[in-house]
Amino acid sequence: MKSIILISGLLLSTATSPAFADEQCGRVTIADMNWSSASLIANVDRFILEEGYGCDAQLISGDTMPTATSMVEKGEPDIAPELWSNNVQELIDRGLKEKRLAIAGKSLSDGGEEGFWVPQYMVDKDPSLKTIKGIMANVKLFENHEDPDRGAFYGCPAGWACQITTENLYRALKLNEAGFDLVDPGSGAGLAGSIARAYEHREPWFGYYWAPTAILGQYKMVKIDFGSGINVEEYQDCISKPDCKDPKVTMYPPSLVQTVTTSDFAKQSPQAFSYLSKRSMTNTQMNNLLAWMGDNQADGKTAAENFLIEHEEVWSQWLPANIAAKVKTAVKKL
Repeated sequence: MKSIILISGLLLSTATSPAFADEQCGRVTIADMNWSSASLIANVDRFILEEGYGCDAQLISGDTMPTATSMVEKGEPDIAPELWSNNVQELIDRGLKEKRLAIAGKSLSDGGEEGFWVPQYMVDKDPSLKTIKGIMANVKLFENHEDPDRGAFYGCPAGWACQITTENLYRALKLNEAGFDLVDPGSGAGLAGSIARAYEHREPWFGYYWAPTAILGQYKMVKIDFGSGINVEEYQDCISKPDCKDPKVTMYPPSLVQTVTTSDFAKQSPQAFSYLSKRSMTNTQMNNLLAWMGDNQADGKTAAENFLIEHEEVWSQWLPANIAAKVKTAVKKL
């Protein structure tokens, strides 16, 4: 009789394990980064984890460096849906070594792109402007409105991880000596707005940006060739570090854009972690979504809902059939 009871209990446990796994998901915190693609993905994850996996998913404000640091040192948040790993590789390596972090997969399947850019219409007039030598030879074109005797190079907003790389490359390229001031745009919106204004008036513009983004989808820009090629070691060991004393010129390596979780989350919620390992978009898909966000002035939540309503053929491929059915039911109520 004891054997029969034991076997029955095991069978019952096996039969109900998916539901039990959902209940075990519990409270999950997701970093809602302060740029559009990351916010969109975070909101998609929140919806799918709640409606498909029964998690109590909550978004918390995040940014690359502080989020990665907090995940390694405090185990919070549970998920960083879109982490540009080049900018925090040392932290990620440390977290993996100490078994505090787990890599779910690539949030952008073909990676991200960073660089210094000028508008296409400038290169059409003067092809030399697609090289850093051409830029430096024409510094007077890029007038700094705060100091007309100097040129303006638009850097990454203060507090972003890319602020470190742009400042180090600004020094490595000796742009200050060439006559360029490093201009802090104040925010991501400020940086995007500076490109939009330049395009509206067909004015010169020179600065940092990244893809995939709605801005680079909407406005044709040309990435500047430093003439150096890519030195991954230099980038990782110096350019990406705030204490880089003697930076050397290198182009940005292709950016590995990953979904990173705490190791505790990966262990405690294996089904949800499996979803994150499959959840990935191409640059083309993301550019189109970001363009929709821009055209409709949508925030991450609204854009995620539009994606879930309009692109079932994409997100349903990330999920087991039973989970996809739950999400479909929830999407119909949006």
